Amino acid sequence: MANPVIIVTGANGQLGTCVKDLAGNYPMFSFHFFSREEFPIDQPEIIQSVFSNLKPQFCINCAAYTAVDLAESNREDCFRINAEAIGHLASACSRSGCRLIHISTDYVFNGKSDVPYKETDKTDPVNFYGTTKEKGEQMAFEKAPDSIVIRTSWVYSRYGKNFVKTMLHLMDTRKEINVVKDQTGSPTYAGDLAEAILKIVANGARHPGIYHYSNKGQISWYEFALAIREIAGKQCNIHPIPSSAYPTPAQRPHYSLLDTGKIESTYHIKIPDWHSSLEKCMKTLV
Repeated sequence: MANPVIIVTGANGQLGTCVKDLAGNYPMFSFHFFSREEFPIDQPEIIQSVFSNLKPQFCINCAAYTAVDLAESNREDCFRINAEAIGHLASACSRSGCRLIHISTDYVFNGKSDVPYKETDKTDPVNFYGTTKEKGEQMAFEKAPDSIVIRTSWVYSRYGKNFVKTMLHLMDTRKEINVVKDQTGSPTYAGDLAEAILKIVANGARHPGIYHYSNKGQISWYEFALAIREIAGKQCNIHPIPSSAYPTPAQRPHYSLLDTGKIESTYHIKIPDWHSSLEKCMKTLV
């Protein structure tokens, strides 16, 4: 009997690449990785062709429009990729009996809470990117009710563009930098999230719904930058500033810490703290 087939979209992004790095640890599955160009999730004909050919049991959707500020002016593209395309993907999953695992974001919340957000808390995005991701969640469950949606936050890795790599570059090229101090959450090492996703797939249990995943702990972007400097041994001066001093096209939630209790208890996943995961990632960047 052939191994169950797993399709991974957005395979060249941070999370998709981390899933690819770990795939060898799960020889019981047959993985097929697709870049944005190979598998544009906004084109139903291509989706159906791939599904008909491979007959997957799981689809891990790592593809997304993630340029949060650009989304404010490029709304059509953002909505097509983050919302409409999820409907196409979920429909294909539903028709073929495939389980969809879709990645969403802490930006579906407005940031006015003072306690970690649970999966059942009311969504109320403050920017267009968050609005499209909220709609994508709705489309996933509307078209494929047994979907799993994983909300995550502040994703970084050795791949692509992210806060950690940006900070390291700035610390190498500037004597001092300013970093926002009044946005609170927890970073997510994409390697940890990839491992959690594959454990969910390998678990075999069917528990559809929304789950939250980020590394343990609570920090600001400023505190994150300080930790990066300390681990890297840099000398750059870092100044804390309020969000108002660093205006961006898209508003950010001031508080977006996620309560991860549900994914831990349902799938018996142990989540590392943010500092140990940051150290682990930065060893691969040296």
